[in-house]
Amino acid sequence: MTTLAPAPAPSPGDALGTSAARTRSAVLERQIRENPGRFRVLTGDRPTGRLHLGHYFGTLHNRVRLQDLGVELFVIIADYQVLTDRDVADDLTGHVEELVLDHLAIGVDPERSTVFTHSAVPALNQLLLPFLSLVSVAELNRNPTVKDEIAHSRQSAVSGLMFTYPVHQAADILFCKANLVPVGQDQLPHLEITRTVARRFNDRYGAVFPEPDALLSDAPLLLGTDGTKMSKSRGNAIALAVTADETARLIKGAKTDSERHISYDPAGRPEVASLLLLAALCQGRAPEEVAADIGSAGAAALKRTVTESVNEYLAPIRSRRAEYARDRAYLRRVLREGNERARSVADATLAEVRTAMNSHY
Repeated sequence: MTTLAPAPAPSPGDALGTSAARTRSAVLERQIRENPGRFRVLTGDRPTGRLHLGHYFGTLHNRVRLQDLGVELFVIIADYQVLTDRDVADDLTGHVEELVLDHLAIGVDPERSTVFTHSAVPALNQLLLPFLSLVSVAELNRNPTVKDEIAHSRQSAVSGLMFTYPVHQAADILFCKANLVPVGQDQLPHLEITRTVARRFNDRYGAVFPEPDALLSDAPLLLGTDGTKMSKSRGNAIALAVTADETARLIKGAKTDSERHISYDPAGRPEVASLLLLAALCQGRAPEEVAADIGSAGAAALKRTVTESVNEYLAPIRSRRAEYARDRAYLRRVLREGNERARSVADATLAEVRTAMNSHY
């Protein structure tokens, strides 16, 4: 893996760098096709429940696509980070296994990719303290993603871990020197903190870390069934693992509007547009084409189309998931071997960091 040239800084008036990130993503896609071996990806999820369609079309399908192109893929199951917005980590073992199942079902290959848990890699967590010294409280406090998570937190009082969440993610990304992170646009502020940490560490101690780029998906945001952001914690998501009947029930209850003619208008009709986008992604078509097919048949026809599209798309994923679920010993072996590989990489990075900081004694 080689280090990439730094991405351009966000332009004035584009605080989150969305426009610049999209331009950069187009360049990166060309470079990936030309030389996938120059890239290393770190991506992952907190084990707080099953992954859903928002996750899948936002980033999960990119993980498999990149893996299959030959990009080196690290998938972190961020079990420590469960505590950022809850007092205890309920059924952590079960949720970790569910995430492993979801990843295997969508096509992540543990022979080509590294799937591991945060808590199993001590050297990764030792990077957190020096990284925290590189960012200010004000910078963390301004992070809009953290503000949104706080607003929907399950805790009566926000813990200090919530504010350090972006720096935890920086350690997750930088321990393996990842230079590419597939994200939705709502995660750009977190990634910018990672880039800041890498840049400041290199300026202060010498060049050690790449500044990772965001690779934005074609569908950065799908709304939940209630018309707000799709989220496990908000109970408005369609999990990859739910049955076809449950999928139909969830979509039937999705929020739409009173206008009978179906049109794709993300600004004026966001709930209808999100359903159209979901059907279009499953069908491999443009949402405008799906809307034209439905025409004036109304919301019921729209929901039938979405249900059929989602269930057809998820059928092979659900089949693979059921097969893997019958062999829990294999799930544990995938994690054990992934943890061993991740520890080896993290130990090497921490040794390099200690040398750069002159802290070998």
